[in-house]
Amino acid sequence: MFHYTVDTNKTMDEAVQALEAELKNDKFGVLWDFDVKATLNNKGLDFDKPVRILEVCNPSEAKKVLEKNELVSYFLPCKIVVHESDGMTKIGMPKPTKLIEFVEDQELNQIAEDIEQRMINAINEAK
Repeated sequence: MFHYTVDTNKTMDEAVQALEAELKNDKFGVLWDFDVKATLNNKGLDFDKPVRILEVCNPSEAKKVLEKNELVSYFLPCKIVVHESDGMTKIGMPKPTKLIEFVEDQELNQIAEDIEQRMINAINEAK
């Protein structure tokens, strides 16, 4: 699978707050919290599904991978999505290991594995 997704009993706001705290523990920051529903509604579009896209970054890791290969910038910052589906709040992300495969660099694959595991840990702790 290209993604990692879990269910949580938390509300979307509670899940986002928990994620921010857990990510901060591992030096990841939330650069942007994009509320898709609110943005589309503000543009006059009727969209009722709650979706928030968090763009997250660990500056040291970003610097490391960008120095190795500029193409990695196409995947940055990392994204974590919090959304509601079938009455349940879900937290998920595209797996960095799946995205980095396109660059075809074993050293970057290893870095992506580490970043992915740390983000999965943050998601699991936040749920």
